[in-house]
Amino acid sequence: MIHFNYWLRSSVATQPRFALLLALGSILLCTVVQPRALAEPVGEIVDPEPLIEAVRERPADARIAERIRNIYQQIEALADVGVDVREGVVMLSGTVANDKQAQRALALAIRLEGVVTVDDAIDRTMDLQGNVLPLLDQFKSDLQSYSRAIPLLLVALLSFFCIAFAGHILAKWSSLWQRVAPNHFLAQLMAQAVRVITLLFGFVFALNLVGATALMGTILGGAGVLGIAIGFAVRDSMENYISSIMLSLRQPFRANDHVIIDQHEGKVIRLTSRATILMTLDGNHLRIPNSTVFKGVILNFSSNPERRFDFELGVDADDDPIAAMKTGLDAIRELEFVLGEPGPNAIITTVGDSNIVIRFMGWVNQSQSDFGRTRSLAIRAAIAALAEQGFTLPEPIYRLRFDQPLAANRLEGELQSSEPARADAAPRPSPPSMSDEHDDTILNVAPDTHLEEKVNTERFASSEQDLLDQNRPVE
Repeated sequence: MIHFNYWLRSSVATQPRFALLLALGSILLCTVVQPRALAEPVGEIVDPEPLIEAVRERPADARIAERIRNIYQQIEALADVGVDVREGVVMLSGTVANDKQAQRALALAIRLEGVVTVDDAIDRTMDLQGNVLPLLDQFKSDLQSYSRAIPLLLVALLSFFCIAFAGHILAKWSSLWQRVAPNHFLAQLMAQAVRVITLLFGFVFALNLVGATALMGTILGGAGVLGIAIGFAVRDSMENYISSIMLSLRQPFRANDHVIIDQHEGKVIRLTSRATILMTLDGNHLRIPNSTVFKGVILNFSSNPERRFDFELGVDADDDPIAAMKTGLDAIRELEFVLGEPGPNAIITTVGDSNIVIRFMGWVNQSQSDFGRTRSLAIRAAIAALAEQGFTLPEPIYRLRFDQPLAANRLEGELQSSEPARADAAPRPSPPSMSDEHDDTILNVAPDTHLEEKVNTERFASSEQDLLDQNRPVE
């Protein structure tokens, strides 16, 4: 054995590889020896139960019994409970009024040091006197406590009403909120917020005054859960309300502005706390929710008085497009309502099968000229100038091909037979030209104020709140 130990020490000292193999073998051996311990799932760690003494002293049982009896004598409901202790086992007997008092006796006995277990032999009498009289005594005690707390409750109620009344007076100070808030809607919102905050502060102060902090925590927790539930239920309404606040601050347009909001076109009548009201170009009322307005795309035609019109005309493919562009632009420049700066312009957009399409563009002042009429007269002037200079505005041309010669010959014969009848027909009268007789209603390019007058009439006739402020800058 001595030689083996000597050989083992010398091998480990001289051969590090052997030492490493020995360590790995030890780890594998531990793994094989305890497979069940590793395979068993790790359960919940619990505190070990106290050990029971092997030898029990008689005086200890007597002390435990005396201690339990003294505790029960101090509690009127447990005065009739008998106690006997043997080897740390507490045996309870006697009578109590109900099971609640019996469980109370068991809980007190098991808490003493040295008690192994408790044997319940208590008789529940369930008598009328033992169950009703304690309730009456408790009720009398509560009434006495409440009567002593009446002055404090009155002070708490008086404090709550004073704080709430002060908040109400402060919220009704409209001139203050009108100076602080940028518009009437936000002034009302701030006044309501002050009223609610003062009510909550008064309520919390009153609860703290009477010492009901636990009740306050319960109420605040329930109010938080209720607020979350209500928030999910009225999410769309809250979104629309918040959008109204943001729009009243940003002022994206003015009254009577010509706008397009999410493909809805019209003139703005007013902005309310719920919707944006437009008057369509047909004279109808259109209400758009403020959440849609806030998230939507707004195209405002009135923010900039200068607006560009454009139209397309096609000339024959054999004509010179540059000459056609110059001719049309010269005619557009001669119109008095077309702005000189920026001046009109023209570009070639597409080349079709039988024509070249040219786009003409020009600028007008919407505050001085009607956009639709100016565009119409510009188209008329360009067409007349091109026709006068000999440019052809071709119609669509379709080329037909006949694979069968008989069908082509038959069609040619029908055309020849119809030529005499066409020659005998009376010539079609030419349409009247505007150069011969001018109509002032058509050539008048003054802005149409009829829709604007209707919007102004609607604004002054209605008492509905308007969040648009003419004195604030537009976004």
